[in-house]
Amino acid sequence: MNEAVNRLIDTHTHLDCFYRKGDFESILSEARGEGVEKMITIGTDPEDWALYRKLSSDYPEVIRYSVGLHPCSVEETWEEAVAQIDSYQEALGLVALGEIGLDRFHLPQKDAEKAERVFACQKGAFKAQLGIARKWGTPVVIHSRGAFDETVAMIDASGVDWGKVVFHCFSEGPDKIQKLNERGGRGSFTGIITYKNAEEVRQAALAQGLEMFMIETDAPYLAPVPHRGKQNKPAFVRHTAEFSSEVFGTSFAELACVSTRNAIDFFGLE
Repeated sequence: MNEAVNRLIDTHTHLDCFYRKGDFESILSEARGEGVEKMITIGTDPEDWALYRKLSSDYPEVIRYSVGLHPCSVEETWEEAVAQIDSYQEALGLVALGEIGLDRFHLPQKDAEKAERVFACQKGAFKAQLGIARKWGTPVVIHSRGAFDETVAMIDASGVDWGKVVFHCFSEGPDKIQKLNERGGRGSFTGIITYKNAEEVRQAALAQGLEMFMIETDAPYLAPVPHRGKQNKPAFVRHTAEFSSEVFGTSFAELACVSTRNAIDFFGLE
């Protein structure tokens, strides 16, 4: 096991896929072996919310979770799903609302009318969930793809405390992360930061600074180099941390210490 200063937190993963395939225990064991002391498994729809509540109860020292209706999970009946969120307000292990937001990338590309109907539902669900986030005062995990300015505008209008907002899997450039930072928000970074063609993302991380830096896997997606193209898993957050320490020109121990403390403070893990 790594030294205490080298412990890591995967601030955004999706454990349901590993659980349903029967790989969950091995995934946890491998993560522990790489110094991952905690992970936050992120809700996308009511089915995984219930599972994550159970996993957090069964593994309280390791697993925390969020609840939220992912924009790609939004259907015309989204209000029924969002109505279930309030039942989790006092749930043990819950640390955030999310991931919520807007996604134009996955809209129907060949049916403009349908795409706009779907996007209107996304906006309705997002607005409703931002209202819950404001009421709860909880951290908010944002998904934004192809809709950065619209997402920012809706958060501005919601009255949510920007200091509690993180845009997960940040993949924009330094100009856009500045828009978050000047409001008090932040981005967190996946294995994309290790990709050869992701210089803009590295510059965004540097522009934000180590003092706000958090890392995530978004497993099972976006595995970092040297595992790019394979299934991602929480243990691989170490590769992202090691690479990021080079980006910031600091030691791995320092980056692990600072990013872990940032995650603890942001999500209230202690």
